[in-house]
Amino acid sequence: MSLIVIAGPAGVGKGSLVSWILEHDHRFLLSVSATTRAPRPGEIDGVHYQFVSKADFDSMITNDQLLEWAVVHGTHYYGTLISELARAEANDQHLLLEIDLQGARQVKKRLPEAISIFVSAPSFEILESRLRNRETETDAEIQTRLETAKAELAAAHEFDFRVINDDLALTGQKIIEIATHQERET
Repeated sequence: MSLIVIAGPAGVGKGSLVSWILEHDHRFLLSVSATTRAPRPGEIDGVHYQFVSKADFDSMITNDQLLEWAVVHGTHYYGTLISELARAEANDQHLLLEIDLQGARQVKKRLPEAISIFVSAPSFEILESRLRNRETETDAEIQTRLETAKAELAAAHEFDFRVINDDLALTGQKIIEIATHQERET
């Protein structure tokens, strides 16, 4: 069982890659993050996120129950429960964490053996196009995400592996191969 951290700018297709991996290889499990934000339409507690109160999240921080956590956009808390590692281990599965740069840094500091993979788009222009084509953010939000992406791209060298998501299936397969190879090495 390996802990695999997948990070990269918004719009690179991290969620699509994780979905592809989960659909094509039963040896992988997605970590269900805790958050203080309210569920969006269609989101199910315990499946998409563990929806918790701010007081419960504060308690998890105090009791060292989180592998990593952050306040996102100054409003809501997000974090990875340490218990997710035990869940993956009990199922003999690789645990996938789809998190941001700050979270990836926290995980590597706490668990240096975690496999960190940075996902990028083939170019900055394609990244911007993907963000705009999602039609889920305002122009101001897109500009904020693009500025954040510049800082994230500058930190790509901090990761164990870097992949370019130019073909979903090929990139998903590459991530599976990285995890499988690293598992054999340990």
